Amino acid sequence: MRDADELVAALAGAEVVVAMRERTRFDAERLARLPDLRLLVTTGTANAAIDLDAAAANGIVVCGTRGRPRHTVELTWALILALLRSVPAEDARMRAGGWQHTIGTELDGTTLGLVGLGRLGSAMVPVARAFGMDVIAWSQNLDAAHAGEVGAEAVGKEELFRGSDVVSVHYKLSPRSEGIVGAAEIAAMKPTAYLVNTSRGPLVDTPALLRALQDGTIAGAALDVYDREPLAPDDPLRSAPRTVLTPHLGYVTRENYRVFFGDVVEDIETWLDGRVERRLTPGG
Repeated sequence: MRDADELVAALAGAEVVVAMRERTRFDAERLARLPDLRLLVTTGTANAAIDLDAAAANGIVVCGTRGRPRHTVELTWALILALLRSVPAEDARMRAGGWQHTIGTELDGTTLGLVGLGRLGSAMVPVARAFGMDVIAWSQNLDAAHAGEVGAEAVGKEELFRGSDVVSVHYKLSPRSEGIVGAAEIAAMKPTAYLVNTSRGPLVDTPALLRALQDGTIAGAALDVYDREPLAPDDPLRSAPRTVLTPHLGYVTRENYRVFFGDVVEDIETWLDGRVERRLTPGG
């Protein structure tokens, strides 16, 4: 919900609110206008849309939930394969009565570049190896020894974008990381390379990505996340060439929802009982 007045009207009088990921912003101004709010539960272990300092100042307890660790990795590989083998376009052509129209690209012998090598980035490595890919990785504080332990080679940022055939983003969004894949990084990519983002939309400079797609300076992009969600009906990404787009499905699985909402109920029950489970704190 984007409009502050609409949000405040909808939540007026609520003592407990459950937020689904980062769809709705709970900043200082909005939280101050919800004087009855005492418990804010978010699905997941972090939510960049919640001002934890403001929540604490207003006496609002913020709790999170657990989640299954590999759901986003599975979708990332689905998008990579769909993009390189033109699955959506060929499916549409088949349904329209046509036949083969595109030429696919194999993963075997190519290089996967991981922007971020945390829990999710690391889980990408064994799958890439199974496809016969080399794996390189970069992050602002990446330890080369850790990269080697998980089967990737730590490289510089420019080297990653110049050398990768597929760049996949697995980075936590923060003021420091916003736009971490910018115009310079996209310009450094091979014209045959693909960009995949299943992490957070603002990590990538969307106007720069659109220009690259329209100019044909990269081969394509697959996106599950966007600067503003839901994506506007007239957003230019919807008509951008050589793209595969999904509506933030990374965490949307039956198995993950069972964990999310089981923990939501537990968080609320525990709070009603005078205790706090999975509390999120500023800087925590």
